Amino acid sequence: MLRFGLRSKFILLSCFLFLLPWLGYEYVWEMEKFLRQGQEKTLVGTTRALATALHERPALFDEQTNFLDQVVKGRDLYAYNLKSPIQLDGKLSDWDAYQSLFWLYDKRYLQTANDNHPLSNLSFSHMVGKFDNYLYAVFKVTDDTVIYRAKNSLSITNNDYVKIGLKNPDGQFNTYIIAPRQDGWVNAFDANSKMPFTKIQGFFKKTETGYNLELRFPLSMLGNKLGFAIADVDSKQPNQTPSIMSTSNLNNPNDLGSVLVPSPEINRILKGMGHSGSRIWVVDNHHRVLAQSGSIQNADGVWADGLKNQAPKTAWQRFEQTYLHPLYYKILTRPEDEFIDTLHDVASMQGTHLAKALKGQPASSWRLTPDNKAVILSAAYPIWIEDKVIGAVIAEETTNGVRTLRNKSLEKLFNVILAVMLIGTVTLFFFASRISSRIRRLRDTAEQAIDAQGRVRGHINYSDANDEIGDLSRSFSNIVSRLGGYTDYLENMSSRLSHELRTPVAVVRSSLENLQSLQQSELSQKYLERASEGVERLGKIITTMSEATRLEQSIQSNESEPFDLQKVINGCMQGYQLTYPNQLFTLDIHQGELPMLGAPEFIAQLLDKLINNALEFSEANTAIEVSLVKHESKAVLTVGNTGSLLPEGLTEHIFDSMVSVRSQQMQQQPHLGLGLYIVRLVCDYHNGTVTAHNNEQGNGVVFTVNLPLNN
Repeated sequence: MLRFGLRSKFILLSCFLFLLPWLGYEYVWEMEKFLRQGQEKTLVGTTRALATALHERPALFDEQTNFLDQVVKGRDLYAYNLKSPIQLDGKLSDWDAYQSLFWLYDKRYLQTANDNHPLSNLSFSHMVGKFDNYLYAVFKVTDDTVIYRAKNSLSITNNDYVKIGLKNPDGQFNTYIIAPRQDGWVNAFDANSKMPFTKIQGFFKKTETGYNLELRFPLSMLGNKLGFAIADVDSKQPNQTPSIMSTSNLNNPNDLGSVLVPSPEINRILKGMGHSGSRIWVVDNHHRVLAQSGSIQNADGVWADGLKNQAPKTAWQRFEQTYLHPLYYKILTRPEDEFIDTLHDVASMQGTHLAKALKGQPASSWRLTPDNKAVILSAAYPIWIEDKVIGAVIAEETTNGVRTLRNKSLEKLFNVILAVMLIGTVTLFFFASRISSRIRRLRDTAEQAIDAQGRVRGHINYSDANDEIGDLSRSFSNIVSRLGGYTDYLENMSSRLSHELRTPVAVVRSSLENLQSLQQSELSQKYLERASEGVERLGKIITTMSEATRLEQSIQSNESEPFDLQKVINGCMQGYQLTYPNQLFTLDIHQGELPMLGAPEFIAQLLDKLINNALEFSEANTAIEVSLVKHESKAVLTVGNTGSLLPEGLTEHIFDSMVSVRSQQMQQQPHLGLGLYIVRLVCDYHNGTVTAHNNEQGNGVVFTVNLPLNN
């Protein structure tokens, strides 16, 4: 059966948590690509629908376009749509928003060529615009000498004047002259009859560099040809030849420039598309704008309708808007509402999409605004009359709607990611906590099963879980079980050996004694003595092994009794002084009762092992220092000697069974390493501790026993 381990689970879960945001982001990115493609197809469909409404309607275009083979900037005029009517006052303040649309006429537009003609002598800036049913014209003329028409003069050309040439809707060519006598309101004169023509009205105002002139006349008198000329004379002498600078040749109707006035009929058709969410242009085959509808700042399509500027309604939405959105939009970018629009108000349109459309192929293109704040999608579709492309419909939209939709999708994605990460974190926390608790339980069970001395005191309950921790618990349980059996064997081996060896040792000893009672040669006697010594040593080994075994058994069955530790230690030390008269002892015994609960014979055995150990390791002519003091609620017994030091790293193990640090030279008597083991058993029985360390002088060893008193 396939089994996933903990590592595999963590790896799979980590990979899932890592892939989730990446997959979500890639999905949203692909969605944005498809939305942009959909926006492009939809915008082309919008232009196609509007172009279909304009197909095969030559009356909308003949008057505007068909008579031209080529449009020349400056000669062919374009009447821009004005946002409000112009106040005729000569101040030009109403034209401030259109200053970039003014066209400068200089020496290139003189009827008599003069390469040395200075701008200060004669030049002008000019534009025309349309509002409601009127055409407005503005002239900002630079003239070093302004000559007014004399008050009593019948001539209208012996002074500075402005000439207007136009064709009416019936194709008749008419010319008019503006010849002011002074600053203020002016009317035109019919150039042929010299009679006032009140339909053309204006305002003349002299300036420091020349003069300003604003004109207005009805669109009903205008056909498709229009031109202006500025005549300049420098004195009031009669019959002067003026310098004339004009937009086109007004002397020949065929050379007259055209004027394009945005078509009101097409504007009415576009008005129905005003709610499409696009900015729409209609251009002729000379790239000139015939009609325009909508604003690019609001042209974001229908992709984000209802998503923007929604007030939060629920507590979650308020939390999201207050805390999460500021965090999200450190990464995301909001669509800009204010950006530079180079096509805000133009007379002619350019672009690869328009060029293809005027060749009969629908096309679209993407462009970045000059300030890099918005991306604009443009789509163009040709307008057909019979088999000829007469113009094109252009629709433009920003990607703000798609970007808003993308941001909303990413907001939802981030919310989901945060939720998944939160749930995943909580899940991992509980998962890790569960694993940690299982590991801690296994650790605690293992520590309880084996004590500090390595003896097996219990068993490990193994787990049936089918994972690494379950396998580990079963392995630990098996190891502890086998170790327990082996430990029992080792612990019982000394008693078994002592029991099994006593009989053969007794047989050998009796046999040797019988042989020694017989007459032996000197050599045989020597061998018998050596054999007797070996049997004696073997007997001591058996006795030592039996002693440790009996002590362990006695500890298990012994009942504690109260006794005075001071009397036990004092009595034992008196006995040692008598037993070892040649050994010097330094005593510091507490003078007072030290009550304890335990077994005094075990304490005597403990002290006996410590004194024997000190005797064996002491240097000649040095004292063994024995101290018994009371410290708080404990009795502290120390036994120190001058001699060899404890080997490094062995201080924690000398109290284990079968551990000895004696060298070969010191092995005069048999030692199994059980003496200090017995000391530790006695300390454990009395709930005390024993430690060993080298003394501060570095020339000996000190054993310290801490025993709790029964206060």
